[in-house]
Amino acid sequence: MSGSLFTTHKNTDIYTIAFYNLENLFDTKDDPHTLDNDFLPHSDKKWNHHRYEKKLKKLGKAISKIGYKETGRLPVIIGVAETENEQVLKDLANTKHLIKHNYAVIHYESPDERGIDVGLLYDERYFKVNYSESIPLYVENELGVRDYTRDILLVRGLLNNEEIYLLVNHWPSRREGAEITEPKRIVAAQKNREIIDQILQDNPEAKILIMGDFNDDPTSNSIHHLVQQDFYNPMENLLTIYDGSLSHRGRWNLFDQIILSNNFHRFSRGSHNFMKADIFDHPDLKVYHGRYKGLPFRTYAGDDYKGGVSDHFPVYVLLKYNLG
Repeated sequence: MSGSLFTTHKNTDIYTIAFYNLENLFDTKDDPHTLDNDFLPHSDKKWNHHRYEKKLKKLGKAISKIGYKETGRLPVIIGVAETENEQVLKDLANTKHLIKHNYAVIHYESPDERGIDVGLLYDERYFKVNYSESIPLYVENELGVRDYTRDILLVRGLLNNEEIYLLVNHWPSRREGAEITEPKRIVAAQKNREIIDQILQDNPEAKILIMGDFNDDPTSNSIHHLVQQDFYNPMENLLTIYDGSLSHRGRWNLFDQIILSNNFHRFSRGSHNFMKADIFDHPDLKVYHGRYKGLPFRTYAGDDYKGGVSDHFPVYVLLKYNLG
């Protein structure tokens, strides 16, 4: 899916916004407040500083390539999931392929029991943050007990002086089964709609991007609750039997999505228009031989260290900035 529709050139008026599930980006220190014991030097996974640095380097290189062929620049905004804390995002921003671009980071600690959160990296030359907030997501398990999960990150800022809103998500997993856990993701969709409705009440013309690992495909009920007449999901046409952002039991899924308000299709001076959405499945991010050839090259399979980048491919959209 990584082929380009556009000619490679520098300093274009096209900008990349991406989302990437980083697959358990943990440091090697024990956080007594979370269940991070799997990612410590003496755990069964034997997570250590060398492996941490190797993963950071590979993630930084991957991020530096997203959308580069089309725009001639690195992504201006990258939403992320499965990041342990603010420091690991800063460490990522300081890797070889990213450090010259001075990415700023946004991260809030969530009540997720494993301590994995969503966050944002952004290039301050193009995106100026005016406001950010971590919004709790209250969901219950089948016994009516609260399931502590990731918060929703809300960010408001100026992209090339145009105000946009970002909602970064990582919805409850399917671990206990897709049908059993579906109500949690519908609640997550409804919470996003509440946030959107509040934004639109204050600013009916607000431009909004919703991104995340939704743990559901574009055709799932939860996404249908989220994407109503005022939003467009360009990811709907990207999921096929041959392509997705992750694979489970031999089947592709597209849990990673970026969804846009319809006004990204409206042309006006000083605004951004939607151009393209894609899955960034660069060869460097794939298993290159054997039974799992072509699938995301993951860091771990269970406790077995594979040395890969992530078990998800990043996804991205291209926005064209209309100067006049």
